[in-house]
Amino acid sequence: MPTDEPSKETKVSDRGRVTIPVDLRRRLGIEAGDRLRWATDDEDNLSVEVVKQRYGAFDDFEPVSMGGNGSETHDGAGHEGDHTLSENN
Repeated sequence: MPTDEPSKETKVSDRGRVTIPVDLRRRLGIEAGDRLRWATDDEDNLSVEVVKQRYGAFDDFEPVSMGGNGSETHDGAGHEGDHTLSENN
């Protein structure tokens, strides 16, 4: 995708590390922990895709009240009243 912006150039270290210029990191929203997916086509053109880091599978979900005062446990198998299955025993 060509743009009117001048191209950026960085050096590859002897360990294969590359620094992403700060203006590109800010523009693309690249943060620590994000991954980069590298790919080449049949003509050896390189493309890089930003893969956003996800912190948890359910981070986007809102909590739902399950009733009570919050001190109870809710066991989907129906064992919440069975003290023989308690972790404290």
